[in-house]
Amino acid sequence: MNREEVFNRTARLTGRATLSAFGETKVIIFGMGGVGSWAAETLVRSGFTQLTIVDADCIALSNINRQLPATSTTVGQIKVEAMKARLLDINPDANIEAIHAFYTASTQADYDLRNYDIIIDAIDSLSDKALLILNATRAVAETAHSDRPSRFYSSMGAALKLDPSRVSVAEFWKVKGCPLAAALRRKFKKSGEFPARKFKCVYSDELVSNHPDADVMADNSGAMSFNKVATNGAMMHITAIFGITLASLAIRDVMSAS
Repeated sequence: MNREEVFNRTARLTGRATLSAFGETKVIIFGMGGVGSWAAETLVRSGFTQLTIVDADCIALSNINRQLPATSTTVGQIKVEAMKARLLDINPDANIEAIHAFYTASTQADYDLRNYDIIIDAIDSLSDKALLILNATRAVAETAHSDRPSRFYSSMGAALKLDPSRVSVAEFWKVKGCPLAAALRRKFKKSGEFPARKFKCVYSDELVSNHPDADVMADNSGAMSFNKVATNGAMMHITAIFGITLASLAIRDVMSAS
């Protein structure tokens, strides 16, 4: 593939040195759902070529309304494998590692987060998300003075939102109006274990309710509900913006360092 031609418009904004830095940046994304899938595609379309994507789910019918790899022909496929195929279709020269697994207390040792330049959290589960935040911020702290310090970004809750103009970025402890961020802060305070470094989050302070009809709607799509408290309404015009904003944080961080 002619990289210079494909990424000509990117290089016109970033310069060739930054485009080269994008290609050398190692990224790991946890969660390939309505947020993480859009973050992954944005990075690959921007010239990033070293991605590890992690998710234990398979594509379900209820994913089609917001998740990038979900179509009528991909239902039932392993999500990270379908996503890998799509990313390689965009850039056949990319190095995409697809890991079909959860990130949990029992699997955390499988990931040395210090080996990645960018760590992106797009996990739904509260307990697993809290664990990843603790481990990712430790990796940031441990690599802070190295030649290649790790950076970490996290998505807060993207469900129960309708207004894209209210999607924002803030440091975790300054996120306001997000129930997921509040639940995470309570969890950290209760355990007495706190993130080792400050980190940026994508969030929205909007909170709408599930429609009254939701009380009688059964979800027989086969979607996983691993460690999820509830199934809430979500739409692509919000989840995609969350994911693209996460990717933009990584893009701008690499630009500022190159």
